[in-house]
Amino acid sequence: MSSLQKPFTLIAGPCVVESPELLYQVCETIAPIAKECQFDFVFKASYRKANRTSIKGFTGIGDKQALEHIRAVSIAQGVRTITDIHESHEAELAAEYVNILQIPAFLCRQTELLQAAGATGKIVNIKKGQFLAPDDMGKQAEKASKAGAKSVWLTERGTTFGYHDIVVDFRSLLIMKETGHPIIYDATHSLQLPGGGEQSGGLRAFIKPLARAAMAVGIDGIFIESHPQPEKAMSDSATQFPLTHMKDFLHELAQLRHVINSFE
Repeated sequence: MSSLQKPFTLIAGPCVVESPELLYQVCETIAPIAKECQFDFVFKASYRKANRTSIKGFTGIGDKQALEHIRAVSIAQGVRTITDIHESHEAELAAEYVNILQIPAFLCRQTELLQAAGATGKIVNIKKGQFLAPDDMGKQAEKASKAGAKSVWLTERGTTFGYHDIVVDFRSLLIMKETGHPIIYDATHSLQLPGGGEQSGGLRAFIKPLARAAMAVGIDGIFIESHPQPEKAMSDSATQFPLTHMKDFLHELAQLRHVINSFE
C-alpha cells in the first residue's frame, strides 16, 4: 500500500474544553476541511489540564461536564475524539466518552498509567517526553499494547533545550517509525516555551514551516491545537493556531503530502 493510500491522521481542536460553544465552533470548522484534504480527522480537547505552569492557570470546567461536551460533539459531527488522562483511575472514565486516550509527554514513562490506558482496549496516543530519547518510545508503547490497546500511536513534541525552550530533532520521527507504530508530529506543543511566566509561551510563527518539515520527513499524522481567538484562549494561548487560517494550512499540508509521496 502506498503512503497516499494509507490514512493520514489529523488530530486537531482546542487545547482544553472552555465551553460547548467553542467545541462546536472548532469541530464544525475543521471537519469539512479535513474531509476535503482526505485526512482522517480526530477531534481533540483536554477535559482537564493537570500540569499548569502556575496555580493560577485554568484547569477546566469540571471533568464529567467537559467529557459530556466532547462526546456530544463527537456524536453531532460524526468524528472520533481524543483526550488526555493523567492518572490510572482516569482511563476507565475517559474511555466511556472518547475513542482515543492520550498520554501527556511528562507522563509517558508512567507504567501503571500506560497499562490502564491500554487495558481499556482503546487506541492510545503517547506523547514523547521532552526528556526522552526517541528510541526509548518503543518500550513505552509496549506497556500499553501488551495491556490490550487496540493500537498505539507515538507523538513527537520536541526535546528540552536549556531553560524555557524546546527544539525538534526531525531524526526522531524516523527513529520512532522503526517501532512500527504510527508516528504523529505535534506542530503546536513542539513550539512552546515552557514556564517562564503565568503560562507557557510559544513561537506560533514557526508552526507552519516546522509542520512542512515533518511532512517532508514522513509522518502518519499531525497534531494541531486551534482556537478562534488564540490570544484569548484559557490555555496555551501562545501556540494555538488561528482557526480562520486552518483551511489554507491544511490544504497546504495535503498538497505537500502528495508531492513528497510522489518520490516513492
